[in-house]
Amino acid sequence: MKSKEPSLNKMVYSNEEIFQAIFVVNKHAKTALEPSELYSLKRQAILKLIEKGIAKKVGLHFSNNPRSSKQQSDVLISCGDFFFHIPPLKEDFKLLPHLGVLENSHRNPKVSMSLSYAKKILHHFLGIVKEKNDSNIKIGFNHRRNNPGQQFKPSSFISNSTFTFPSEPIRKNKGKYDK
Repeated sequence: MKSKEPSLNKMVYSNEEIFQAIFVVNKHAKTALEPSELYSLKRQAILKLIEKGIAKKVGLHFSNNPRSSKQQSDVLISCGDFFFHIPPLKEDFKLLPHLGVLENSHRNPKVSMSLSYAKKILHHFLGIVKEKNDSNIKIGFNHRRNNPGQQFKPSSFISNSTFTFPSEPIRKNKGKYDK
């Protein structure tokens, strides 16, 4: 069965693939428990696209989710058919027009790409080398299957247990028939 996702051995990704990867990373960041890494990846990729002249800053929008109930603005970025928001820099307030309240009439195109593939595209685009960490390798549950020569060892819970079996059976209605 052929994978939907192209090979990661490509040296150059199209602008459309990079825009889609940013979209996927942004979508997952909104629901992630630790979104800071994903938002950072999104912001770095967008800033590099702006630097290369591929993306452009359109203007400022009032944020839908301002921090601490204060009014806050975000920069609207145009990347082909995609639009994204990033936090503004000081000079953005001087240079960009304020577009007011965000209208929800525009939707970004639908994308079917996994988060891991999107992150790999953006890491490649940004030149970030991810080292494999041995602590991320999961060790199997059944140690006998992983290490066939190793003898089975009872858990410390069982060996340190103070439970003993009662000398006579436990009956629910004790004493009912003893009379």
